[in-house]
Amino acid sequence: MPDIGPMEIILVLVVALLVLGPSKLPEIGKSLGSSIREFRKAATDVQDSVRLDAPSAKAVPSAPVASAQPSAPAAQISQAAPGAGTGEPGAGA
Repeated sequence: MPDIGPMEIILVLVVALLVLGPSKLPEIGKSLGSSIREFRKAATDVQDSVRLDAPSAKAVPSAPVASAQPSAPAAQISQAAPGAGTGEPGAGA
């Protein structure tokens, strides 16, 4: 991306002065300035609302979801014979 120096800015202003005329140039500058001001205000409002919403979402911790039925491995272990799964010969089956 080329750098914009003071000569390029002066050239753009001279061309704008020739095309628009000296009477329209202040009006266009004023409307451009107010547009930029409104855009910055809207961007700041959005940032503030996001900043306000973020802590409220973090303030409520999410509770772990408990299922009504135990998971399959836990159910199998509780129903297994004593000593099952310990690696002892003859235990379980």
